[in-house]
Amino acid sequence: MRDRQDTRTGEPHIRTRQFEAFVAGAAGRLLHAATLLTAETRARNPHAQALLTASLAHTYAQWDRLRGEDPYDRTRADLAARFARTAWRHHRGRGGVLSALTPQERLVLVLRLYEGVAEEQTAALLGLPEDRVRAVCARSVAVLRDRRRGGSAGPGSPGSAGRQAS
Repeated sequence: MRDRQDTRTGEPHIRTRQFEAFVAGAAGRLLHAATLLTAETRARNPHAQALLTASLAHTYAQWDRLRGEDPYDRTRADLAARFARTAWRHHRGRGGVLSALTPQERLVLVLRLYEGVAEEQTAALLGLPEDRVRAVCARSVAVLRDRRRGGSAGPGSPGSAGRQAS
């Protein structure tokens, strides 16, 4: 009788330990992705932390239903969706490395280049055609390359035409 009670009470503990192990291994990379999305700095990234916390909470709630699905992929997809829904709040950069980009450009760039998500998957996740994802990614890289060389990528500069309409 005692063993049965331990098994029942131990089950939530196993789930929690599995989730904690996942967070220990993935949270740093996911927080960095969220920080890039919100265009905050590593030292000050409260919006990125809030996005990640909400995504991890959602993953934890769905943990028993993952059934072989990669929890990292699930959390990353949720993080991207949450950012996309709240992107208007993160329109202006806060000094982060991607602050020169629009929210959509940051989202595409982080998914494609930082996270290595395939173009087709990125397009499906964002509800965009693949050629649009390809164009946004190329334009974003060009803007960052121009900034790195010392060019101005602000509104009205060459190479930034049409960026705000994306």
